[in-house]
Amino acid sequence: MNSTTTYSIRPIGFVHSQLIDKKDAPEQGSEGAPEACIKIDKEFTKATDGIVAGSEIILLTWLHLSDRNVLQVHPRNNPNNPLKGVFATRAPDRPNPIGLHRVQVLETAESVNLIVSPLEAVDGTPVIDIKPVLCNQH
Repeated sequence: MNSTTTYSIRPIGFVHSQLIDKKDAPEQGSEGAPEACIKIDKEFTKATDGIVAGSEIILLTWLHLSDRNVLQVHPRNNPNNPLKGVFATRAPDRPNPIGLHRVQVLETAESVNLIVSPLEAVDGTPVIDIKPVLCNQH
């Protein structure tokens, strides 16, 4: 394999949120992000078995509005912060704009809708995977 090899990722669902414009989204969920609905494609409903209200999950999203050519940023969009490589930041603009969001499931509805909070992703953001938050086990 080489660095020009490409891979396909297909969404398992989409974010439905009151956040419409990415400039209105907080940089982190803990900075005032609202609750949102994750609409899971019916093809994947069996994969949500075991996700219940109160669960903490990690949503992996494809930040479809991001600039994939950005390699360095001023952290938190503050020009007073020295430039850093995007891999040392949580910046959404990056070669593979995968978003990582730790959220709590507030409600599940019909196995196709997960109401979660807080989520800083904008309306229409593709969800590419869901993983449980695991407690440290000895």
